[in-house]
Amino acid sequence: MSSVCREVVTLQLGHYSNFVGTHWWNLQDASLSYEPDSGAPPSELQSDVLFREGVTHGGHITYTPRLIAMDLKGSLQTLKQEGSLYETDKETNAFTWEGEVMTHKESPPTKNYFLQDLDKLDKGEILAEPEYNTSQLQQCTGAVAMETVNSSLERAQKVYRLEDSVRVWSDFLRIHLHPRTISVINQYNHDGESQRLEAFGQGEALCQGAVLEELEDRLHFFVEECDYLQGFQVLCDLADGFSGLGSKVTELLHDSYGGRGILTWGLAPVNHPDSSPMKEFYHLLNYALGTVSLANHSSFFCPLTLRGGLGIRPTPPTSFSHINYDPTLWYHSSAILALALDSLTVSYRLRYHSSPMWQIADALAVSGRKVVAAYGAVPFPMTQGSCLPDALGAYTDTLPWRPLSACPELGDGRCFGQSVTLRGLEGQNLVSPLPPGAQPPNPLHGQHSGEEVLTCFMRGHYPSTPLAVQLVASPSKLTPPFPQIFSPGLDQQGFLHSHTTPPNTVSTVSSLPVLSSLQSSPALGPWLSELQRGACALDPRRVAPSYLSQGPEPGEMQEALEQLRTLAHCYRDDGGGVLHSSSDDDDD
Repeated sequence: MSSVCREVVTLQLGHYSNFVGTHWWNLQDASLSYEPDSGAPPSELQSDVLFREGVTHGGHITYTPRLIAMDLKGSLQTLKQEGSLYETDKETNAFTWEGEVMTHKESPPTKNYFLQDLDKLDKGEILAEPEYNTSQLQQCTGAVAMETVNSSLERAQKVYRLEDSVRVWSDFLRIHLHPRTISVINQYNHDGESQRLEAFGQGEALCQGAVLEELEDRLHFFVEECDYLQGFQVLCDLADGFSGLGSKVTELLHDSYGGRGILTWGLAPVNHPDSSPMKEFYHLLNYALGTVSLANHSSFFCPLTLRGGLGIRPTPPTSFSHINYDPTLWYHSSAILALALDSLTVSYRLRYHSSPMWQIADALAVSGRKVVAAYGAVPFPMTQGSCLPDALGAYTDTLPWRPLSACPELGDGRCFGQSVTLRGLEGQNLVSPLPPGAQPPNPLHGQHSGEEVLTCFMRGHYPSTPLAVQLVASPSKLTPPFPQIFSPGLDQQGFLHSHTTPPNTVSTVSSLPVLSSLQSSPALGPWLSELQRGACALDPRRVAPSYLSQGPEPGEMQEALEQLRTLAHCYRDDGGGVLHSSSDDDDD
C-alpha cells in the first residue's frame, strides 16, 4: 500500500530506441501534473519514478527524465546536446587578435512547424486564445513552462502532420532534457556510407575508454540522487552495432548494481531506408547475438517490433484493426510501440500496490527463460458506453491483441507466466449493469470488479497460467505531435463509436485505452530456434568477413549461437508436449 517512490533510470541506446523513447516521454509528459498542491487526487501512476526534480542556474524548478540517451554523430539535427534549460546568456570572448577576423557560419538545420511552435511558446508568443498573459508566460521555465506548453497546445487544437518532416527523433521531442542526458558517439556517423556502426563487435568495442567513462559518470549522477532505486529500463536497438554496445552496457549494470532490476526492451524497426541483402545479413546476426547477450545480462529481455519476424524474409508487418499506419515510417511504428510500452511498464510505476522490477522479472523469467514476448490491443476495442464484460465477451475463441515481439501465440492455453495490464477505461462500466436478481448470460457478466472480469477472461484462454492483472483507469494521453493514425471509427477518447453516433463524425483522438500482455510462453521456443538456425545458416567468414573484423571471434560467435539454442530448449513444455522442430531433435 506504500507510495514510496522506487526510482528507475532509463537508457536509450540507438536511433530507433530514441524514436520509441521520444514518443514514450511525450506520453509521460502529457500525463504529468505540475501542481502538487492543487487539491486534486494523486494520479494512479507515480511520475517521480521516471522524472527528477532539479533547479536551473536562475533558481527555476525543472522536471526532467532520469534518462541517458546514446546516439551517433549527426543524429540530433536541431537539438542541442546539452539542452536549453541550463544555458546562460553570457558570451565569452577569448580573442586577443586585433586584426581582421572572418567568421564562417554553417546554416542550422530547418525546424519543422511543430518545433517552430515550441520556440514561439518559449519566447512568450501565443498559439491560441489564452487564459494567461504574455508576461506570465515569459517568466515561466522548466516544469511550469512545460505545463503552459501542454495547456497552450491543447487550446490551439493543432494537428501536426509531420510525416514528411521527421528525419530524426528530436524533430518531435516536446520536453526538455537534462544536460547529462544525451551522449553522442562521435566515432560513428548516423548518415552516410562511411564510419557506420553496423556490427555487433563494433558496439562491444565501443564500451571502453572515453565512452565507458562518460557512461559511468552519467550513471553515477542519476543513481546517486535516488533514494530507492529499483532498477533500469533499457531500450536498445537490435539491428545494428548498438546490440553489441547494449550487451556491454547491461553487463556493466549487472556487475555494478547487483540486485537491481534490469528490464531490457530490444527494438527493431520494420525496415531500414538504406537496406541491402548484405545489411540484412548483418541485421540477422545482430538480432541473434543481441538477443542472447542482452538476455544473459538482464532480469528479462523482451523484443519489441512490428516486423513479422527477425529473419531475412519476415511475414508482413503487424496490423491493427483501428490503426492506419505506414510501417515504413519510423515516426509511425515507434508511436505504436511507445503506446504499448506505456502499458507494459505500468506495474512498476503505480503509486500504490506497485510491483518492483525484480518481482516482475522473478515471476516471468523462471528456469532460465529470460526472454519474454509482448502482445497488445492498441487500442483496446470497446464501444463507448458499453461494459467491459461485453467488450471481452466478443473474443470467445481468440484474443484481442496482436504480437509485438514477432512471436505469434500458440493458441492452445499453455503459458509459463503472464502479466496483463488494461488501462484507459475511465468513466466506463467495468462490470455488467445487470438488474438485481438477473441471471448473467456468461461468467464475465457475473463478476463484481474489473479485475475479476479481466481475470475470468484470461482464465478462459489460459486456465492454469500464473497470472498478474492490473487495471489503471487513466488512459494514455495523446497530445501533439503524436501522429493521428487512427481509423474514423474511434471517438476522441479512443473508444468505438456507438450506434447513435453519426457515421461521418471525425474526431481527433486525444487518449487511448490499451490492453497489453507480457508472456513467458512455449511459443518462444520455436521463435528462438528459428532465429538461431537463421544465424547459423550463413557463415560470416565466407559471406561477410568484415563482420568479424572487430569481433567476436568465430569461436565466440559459435558459442553464443549455441547458448541461443540452449535458451530455446528452456521453453519446451514437458507437461503438454515437446515444442521443438525435427531439426532440433536431430541435433540432440
